Order: sequence, then C-alpha cells, then structure tokens
Amino acid sequence: MDWDAPNYDRLSNPHVLWGRAVLERLELAGDEAVLDAGCGTGRVTEELLARLPLGKVVALDASPAMLDQARSRFAKVPGAAGRVSFVHADLLELSPTHLRALAPLDAVFSTATFHWVTDHDRLFANLRAVLRGGGQLVAQCGGEGNIASVVAAVRRLGTERAGTWLYASAEETAARLERTGFDGVHCWCHADPVSFPDREALAEFLQTVCLREHLGTLPPAERRRFAERVAETMPEPVIDYVRLNVVARAR
Repeated sequence: MDWDAPNYDRLSNPHVLWGRAVLERLELAGDEAVLDAGCGTGRVTEELLARLPLGKVVALDASPAMLDQARSRFAKVPGAAGRVSFVHADLLELSPTHLRALAPLDAVFSTATFHWVTDHDRLFANLRAVLRGGGQLVAQCGGEGNIASVVAAVRRLGTERAGTWLYASAEETAARLERTGFDGVHCWCHADPVSFPDREALAEFLQTVCLREHLGTLPPAERRRFAERVAETMPEPVIDYVRLNVVARAR
C-alpha cells in the first residue's frame, strides 16, 4: 500500500524538525550536488535546496505518491526549475545511472528513510557508489528500540506489526559503513519522543505513518479502528521514537 502523501505532508512536522537538525550537519559551500535519499513530500528537500543557491538536488523516493506530492511542491518554489530532479527508485537498486550527469555526488542526505530498508550493507554500498571520494553521508533514521511502545501495543491486541523495517544500533551501523567504503564514521542514537494532544491525533498519525504497512493487510473498513485500538492500548499519547544518526565520508 503506497503512502497517503497528502496526509503525510500534513502530519510530518516531527520529521521536518528531525530533518532540519540533520541538515545542519551538512558542510555546504552552496554549489554542491546533493541526493535527498527518501525525499518524501519534499518539505525538508525544499530547505536543502535553499542551502544550495548554486547547487542541485536529486529528490529520490520509492513511493510514486510521495514524488507526485514533491513535484507539486517544487512547481511553486521560485528558482527550483532546473535545479531539482526527481528519481523514482528503490535505494537497494540505486546506481550512478539513476543520477546521470550529476554522479558522482558531493553529498547524500537522508532522514526517516533508512529504517524502511532491510539490507543496510547493500544500501551503504550503493550510496558509496554514487559519492565522490570525500563526499558526505549525513543521515538519520529509526534506531534500535524505535517506537517500542507501538510494537508492544500491537502485540497486546494479539498480533504482530506487519511490514518490514530495520532499527539498527549505532555500533552495527558504524561497522557496516566502514566495511562498505566510508571513513570518519560517527554514529549515535538518541531518544526523541513525540507527544500528541490526544489519542485521536495519535491514531491518525499511526494510521498514516507507523502502521501503514500493517493496515495494508487489513480490509479498508477495519483500518481506522485498528489504529484507534492501538492508540487506546498505548500508555499515553506519546510515540517513543529513537533516532539513529550517521555522519561519514566516502573513502
């Protein structure tokens, strides 16, 4: 089931705040070519482009709905034409051919994406392949222990959260990066819980984001009620996010 991109765009304030913090870690002169690996609806991509007045951005996502929403956003951004290209691709299939004349890139930037990719060795090898030597990888995704309260609530309802994800630790991520061609590796996790005003707002967020894959296995008429039951089962209207941060340079 593809993303509900309009709702995600409306509800993704936590992701935008995370993205801004990660964006601050990119060392940019303003003329670089940068890949946003998992651009979503383009809210953070737009802020990345603003930091590249003489540069270019490749907005990549595996979701057609997300890319359509991002294209609509950038159609209204002055000066974006010719500086943003859109690529529909799976990160596990990424190669320099997807980027055409822009490869090799100066940097790869990513937020809230890598945990949806289950083969991080292949992911990091692919990212290394599109970076120039010394190019930056600056990213953040869900880390070890991420949304444990949501997973536990689903279990209390007698089932397992369906879908695929990988919430890796900082230690195993650093080892993967080093063996796939990166130096100067710095990885760490930090807790960053997100609170909601009430359980109705929590249920809407769960339906759109955390439980999207699981709800795709249910009949449409049952999806909203399942998200509401999970929200009711959680101790409080708070999602216990854990963020895995990555800073590295291509060898």
